[in-house]
Amino acid sequence: MRQIAAGVLCLAGVLSAHAGQLQLPVPRVTIYPGQVIVKGMLAERAFRSGSVDEASATSSSDALIGKVARQTLLPGRPINQGAIREPHAVTQGQAALIIFQSGALTITGSAIALQSGGTGDVVSVRNVDSGRIIKGTIGADGAVHVGGP
Repeated sequence: MRQIAAGVLCLAGVLSAHAGQLQLPVPRVTIYPGQVIVKGMLAERAFRSGSVDEASATSSSDALIGKVARQTLLPGRPINQGAIREPHAVTQGQAALIIFQSGALTITGSAIALQSGGTGDVVSVRNVDSGRIIKGTIGADGAVHVGGP
């Protein structure tokens, strides 16, 4: 009976030690701005509740994989949601497809991106044929959509 009581007390101590903990993904290595985060760069680490800002810390490794670091991420430290971003769909200085649509009319062309941006961002591009600078919204397809409704 004493062994059972001792076992229950020991188990209760272990459970209470884990009750106030939070598992968060942290970098295994230093991740520099502009680097894409891959699974091998991350590890799980336990933190005491209240020792981290749980509202701004990223709580899932899956939410980090494929994202790009905005700032240097240090090993063993929680990753703030503001420290990561989606990868750029259009990169400054690179070729971009521009699309104008109005009803059944679709016109496509080539441009050089003057700004980098992700899906939904408004960026400036220079039309290769005319040399004009135009603004457009980056679509999910990675093309810059200009004009139209």
